[in-house]
Amino acid sequence: MTIPLIWMVTGPRQTGKTAFCQGMAEAASQAGWEVTGLLSPAQIEKGVKTGILVEDLRTGDSHHLASFVRQSQNDLAFGDWYFNQQALTWGNHVLESNLPCDLLILDELGPLELTRQLGWQAALNVLRRGEYRLALVVIRPELQDIARSLFDFSGTIEIERNQPTDYLVRIYLPKMMERGSNT
Repeated sequence: MTIPLIWMVTGPRQTGKTAFCQGMAEAASQAGWEVTGLLSPAQIEKGVKTGILVEDLRTGDSHHLASFVRQSQNDLAFGDWYFNQQALTWGNHVLESNLPCDLLILDELGPLELTRQLGWQAALNVLRRGEYRLALVVIRPELQDIARSLFDFSGTIEIERNQPTDYLVRIYLPKMMERGSNT
């Protein structure tokens, strides 16, 4: 029986956590692993982060997730951001319907999920069900203790500024795939 592994991906804002997850997804897919989950790339305009997308890693479909400007009366206000409720509902459906898989990526579980019980609530249930070999979960540094109280992480990957994504993928993917196949 394979015991699923959960790895925490953490690091300061804008250090490449999403790029690392995307690189891991691409490399794992090329190695024949079935990859699913959510990626949340930033929308950058003139060098400034203005929004966040959410992408289904299995299909490539994406939706506008958050913006500094309210887009709809139904948007969820949180801090400086307005979250699109329809995108949150869509993302939760993606998470609930795309298992089992080899690699599950959740970019990210943040304050909405871990302190407000909003956002990707399906992710918490999906992680507990364990219908994957390996999960990568992006967690902000300040939320690590809360995340560790909820899940038993197999390891932590600390992303730092100026670390090339391809280098990190070459280091971590073989190690994770081996452990994910032999547990």
